[in-house]
Amino acid sequence: MTILPLSPLDLALASALVLATGALAWRMQLDVTARLLIAALRSAVQLLLVGLVLRALFANADAGWVALVALVMLLAAGREVMARQRRRFTGWWGYGLGFVSMFLSTFAVSIFALAGLIGTEPWYAPRYSIPLLGMLLGNTMTGVALAIERLGEEVSAQRNAIEDRLTLGEDRGQATRELRRGSMRAGLIPIVNAMAAAGIVSLPGMMTGQILAGASPTDAVTYQILILFLIAGSTGLGTLVAVWLGTRRLFDERQRLRLERLSAPPSAG
Repeated sequence: MTILPLSPLDLALASALVLATGALAWRMQLDVTARLLIAALRSAVQLLLVGLVLRALFANADAGWVALVALVMLLAAGREVMARQRRRFTGWWGYGLGFVSMFLSTFAVSIFALAGLIGTEPWYAPRYSIPLLGMLLGNTMTGVALAIERLGEEVSAQRNAIEDRLTLGEDRGQATRELRRGSMRAGLIPIVNAMAAAGIVSLPGMMTGQILAGASPTDAVTYQILILFLIAGSTGLGTLVAVWLGTRRLFDERQRLRLERLSAPPSAG
């Protein structure tokens, strides 16, 4: 069984749903119509370009090209993490925090899965490595962004309480223990929800794609379970690193809270 091809007309008809949603949002004055249409156009263009790149990459499975594509994906994910922060870290930390945490988590988990579990030959085979890395980056990016944002917001809101605990002799780890735990929980909520609902509320994307491609449902389920577990591990490691690095950045070497290392919150107007 092969995948039934879709024509440009099919995609154009599907885009009518996005246009209808945009029209409804405009009619209700939700102020999201332009962003919705731009996001839809951007996703279509990006995916079409990625399809061309992957087709060329699959035909020439060179380790250097695979590494370059993976680096571009990581750089883009780091930017997306920074762009979604209401109070981002100033300087290169605003970008580097997400970049470093996702690099350490997603690349470690990807190599473990490709070389130790799936056993592709070569281990960096782009048909497996690029889609796997994309799934891990996309989900870890969400977890890291939520954790960093929660950390910045909570530390800002509880500044006085933290400084009081520091005055009483606690170090930064003790003074922010509950805040760090809350940030970690926030980062893990999306993958916890995804695993809890998988198979009952929703059929995850990879499983659906394999079934549409003609794979056995049991094989598709096995791979989907593997992917969910890998995402959970990558998200957990990524949020842990991000919260740890973020906490260290918010204090100086003398254990003093430095909120000026966060950007000012956006104005209400």
